[in-house]
Amino acid sequence: VQLQASGGGLVQAGGSLRLSCAASERPPNMQGVGWFRQVAGKDRELLATFSWNTGSALHLDSVKGRFAISKDTARNTVYLQMNGLKPEDTAVYYCAAKLFGRSTYAYWGQGTLVTVSS
Repeated sequence: VQLQASGGGLVQAGGSLRLSCAASERPPNMQGVGWFRQVAGKDRELLATFSWNTGSALHLDSVKGRFAISKDTARNTVYLQMNGLKPEDTAVYYCAAKLFGRSTYAYWGQGTLVTVSS
């Protein structure tokens, strides 16, 4: 499985971006997709997850109300809509896929840079 993350760029504070995570395939054992971000020198932070089998979405408190995860099943794509962006949202954003029965994410996209200017 290959994941292709895209949609990053430069945006002013208060603006919006939509990130895409396209999977080359969606095998039956793929449980879901998560969006993460990482600032240089800091740990990777989980932002939101989507479960393919239940259709449920989870957003972490740090982005709840501003970011929203969604999916396009036909395109094997999961999106992260980001609104009300702040300079502190500047980071490299990654998507990753989780398999049933595994506690860690098995597949990772290459990352897409989001820069929010003040």
